[in-house]
Amino acid sequence: MTVRAMAGEINEGSVPAYYREVYEAIRCRTDERVQVEVFERLLQRAGLSKTALSQIAEHVDSTDGFLTKLSLYKGLALIAVAQQGKQPSPKLLENYIQELPKPQLGEPRELTALRMQPAQNDVLTISETLEKLLAKDTVQVELIPEKKGLFLKHVEYQVTSQRYKISVYRRYSDFDIFHELLLQKFAYRVVPALPPKRMLKGVLTSVSEHEFIEGRRRALGRFINLVARHPLFSEDELVKTFLTFSGSDVQTRLRDTFKKSGDEFMTNRIATQVKEYLPADIQAQFSTSRELIKNIHNSFQRLRDRAEKMAERSKENATDLLQFGRELSALGSDASALPSLASSHSSWGTLRQSLKSLSVEFAVLSDKATQQGRREEDDVVEKLNFFLDLLQSYRDLCERHEKGVLHEHQRALHKYGVMKRQMMSATVQSKEQASVEQLESRIVQQESAIQTMELRNYFSLFCLHQETQLIFSYLPITSHILGAFVNSQVQGHREMGEVWNELHPKLGCLFGSNNGLKPPI
Repeated sequence: MTVRAMAGEINEGSVPAYYREVYEAIRCRTDERVQVEVFERLLQRAGLSKTALSQIAEHVDSTDGFLTKLSLYKGLALIAVAQQGKQPSPKLLENYIQELPKPQLGEPRELTALRMQPAQNDVLTISETLEKLLAKDTVQVELIPEKKGLFLKHVEYQVTSQRYKISVYRRYSDFDIFHELLLQKFAYRVVPALPPKRMLKGVLTSVSEHEFIEGRRRALGRFINLVARHPLFSEDELVKTFLTFSGSDVQTRLRDTFKKSGDEFMTNRIATQVKEYLPADIQAQFSTSRELIKNIHNSFQRLRDRAEKMAERSKENATDLLQFGRELSALGSDASALPSLASSHSSWGTLRQSLKSLSVEFAVLSDKATQQGRREEDDVVEKLNFFLDLLQSYRDLCERHEKGVLHEHQRALHKYGVMKRQMMSATVQSKEQASVEQLESRIVQQESAIQTMELRNYFSLFCLHQETQLIFSYLPITSHILGAFVNSQVQGHREMGEVWNELHPKLGCLFGSNNGLKPPI
């Protein structure tokens, strides 16, 4: 058998029976391919050097973690060649015209144990820790100042991916198309929502245009980071295109990328087989998890609201401290002559100068309080909002499941029942043959549609099960949030304390003999 034959059509008769027996022993039960992990275990039984094993692995092609039957046969032939003391090279296989050499790997029935056909829990389980998720990528979204004009029309963002080491420029409309395509491709996954494009009516009364744009920038940053860190999305070509394509029309490129792959149900190799992997009580598990995550979501919302109030109080404290210092300065700057009645209290002149100088320290205190508010907003509130966006996207997914595929399935079943009753009525009434045949054809089409919907419903439950695990993988972010909260308070109080301590001795001249001034503790 030549290399050309190995790469094209194979005459099964020229392949030793041992090859076919090995293939049947280790191939996936629900697939005609062989997992790469299984083949690697098979290689370990060959008794070859690491160099030879590496050379064999290099010459054996795999796609998406799987070998075809042809690739396995090629690997078995290379193992046999290496076991004969020769360098495992595809070129040597040209010498085996009649039959490929037989490798020494043991009895085929013994190889069945190498099969890594996933058990139910293996298929359903996503093995991701919070650290792994956060390490997938960090994406910065920075605002580019408006170049011209109309309200919110030309706002652009510089999007920088740490993973791909590249910066691209995106408008909100690019995010919008990207989000739309993500929902179409991954309808059964947690796809975070986008912030609104424009201010809603009445928002201007409480939020400035600048604050709205900044809030939207933050929300877009949370959105793209959640997407870039998702176990499935992070490796998808659609996400890579959004983060790396620097051409003039990213929206067209995104649509073209989507068209090449289609939705996840059509491309997932086990999409039509997931029913056999789902636990019998999947609906009960789903209901329990949904209620628990709903409660977690509500609690985190309350935490976020409190954190926002604390950040706002820090900013208000900064304003009050600055105003307090200004009032002292104004008091000390009053150069009005003292009336004769106050001549016995001539120390007021000196006192006024001291009051004026204190405004500098209060300005510093104000600046420290402002920094504290920013830390609380950036390190605490933003982390809470990040997790809340994920929790909300999970709740949105649950609603899509119930109102989308599940509802459509139930509606299709109802329509099917109506058509069956019509068919029975037409048969009893002996209607025209053409009419009956047309109804039969519609029933067959409806049965096919129902079967597809059932498969999609099970696939939706399968994805929900995995996405629920993703939420729990993110839950330890609570410790990150608490750590950020404590650190911000420690740093803020320390910096404020240092300024107050520097201010303390300067008050000595205001109080004769420490009258009214307590020594520091």
